[in-house]
Amino acid sequence: MAALIKLFAARDFGIHFASAAAESLHRDNDLLLACTLHTISLNDASFDTFIAKLNPAIVIFDRFMTEEQFSARVKQHCPDALHMLNTEDLHSLRHARHEAVKQGGPPNDAKLNNAFSQREIAAILRSDISLIISSAEYRLLTDYYRVPDKQLQLFPLQQPLTSPPELPDYPTRQHFITVGNFRHAPNWDAVLQLKQLWPAIRARLPDAELHIYGAYPPKKATQLHNAKQGFVVKGWVNDIGKAMASARVCLAPLRFGAGIKGKLLTAMQYATPSVTTEVGAEGIASAGEWPGKVVSLTPPAAYIDAACQLYREEAQWQQASQQAKTITAAYQNAQHQAQAALFEKIAVARNDLPAFRQSLFLHSLIWHHSLRASQFMSQWIEAKNR
Repeated sequence: MAALIKLFAARDFGIHFASAAAESLHRDNDLLLACTLHTISLNDASFDTFIAKLNPAIVIFDRFMTEEQFSARVKQHCPDALHMLNTEDLHSLRHARHEAVKQGGPPNDAKLNNAFSQREIAAILRSDISLIISSAEYRLLTDYYRVPDKQLQLFPLQQPLTSPPELPDYPTRQHFITVGNFRHAPNWDAVLQLKQLWPAIRARLPDAELHIYGAYPPKKATQLHNAKQGFVVKGWVNDIGKAMASARVCLAPLRFGAGIKGKLLTAMQYATPSVTTEVGAEGIASAGEWPGKVVSLTPPAAYIDAACQLYREEAQWQQASQQAKTITAAYQNAQHQAQAALFEKIAVARNDLPAFRQSLFLHSLIWHHSLRASQFMSQWIEAKNR
């Protein structure tokens, strides 16, 4: 969302950022200089007054839950506004994979037709354009869920990837690193996987440590800290780039998840080889292209071997580090192409929005009054609160 604000601001759009969330200590005040900040309420007619007065040309909903809450009110008061959904990633896919893993199966056993996916796909179909972060998720939407291409725009994670001119090389780097917000279920699960994998890695590399970074570490995470064993829970860090550049290998044993993993893009940005899973690499590069290793966690021995080899063997490390730079450059090129394609699509849609929507049968079908449960639930809650 930060990247979108910057992109629209660079094209001279007037930007208003409306949020029902509480303010955070880590909010980006510099970014907010590019827009006007508004506080809005859920299930409340005050939003109707606000949006009618603002009368925006384009409305971007951050994740499908926000679209469910506000899109009907936007459509009622601003019928000519272009609706865009910033999916971030397919939350329903992550949820389905998590359920499959909890049942003891692989993420590929995920049941894709469920109540969660029905809500998310409905939000995508209600929207004029949805931003899809991963090519794998784009194919899933078109091939499995049959969402029309016209309503989708591949828009990879717009994470800044400029690297410092000089980066530490193999001899001056040490230790393993892993990164991830502790409140995000895939990240916490990955820490638990590392807790099981680490003793075997440490036995082979007794001088190595694993440094675990991430926001909001709960007590159950800090209790895992064991400096004697090299399992070091660092928590929040102000400069993840500096930490990543000093590490020799990044570990990301993700069993489930969706979208594109920013931590692995950061590793590539700082030429840090990584060992991850198919879920971790998805949407970035194939296993054969990966700057490090893409390894299954079953059996765990394969993951342990890959991590130790990459850490110990300088020639293998150097090759992976160089490959990280190659993939970073290719990903940056894809980012720029996606930006141009997005604004071209927006221009086409805005030029004649009724014509753009005319061929989207499922879009008009799902806006039929009999299928607008989220709108009427919001109105019922509003009335109940009164």
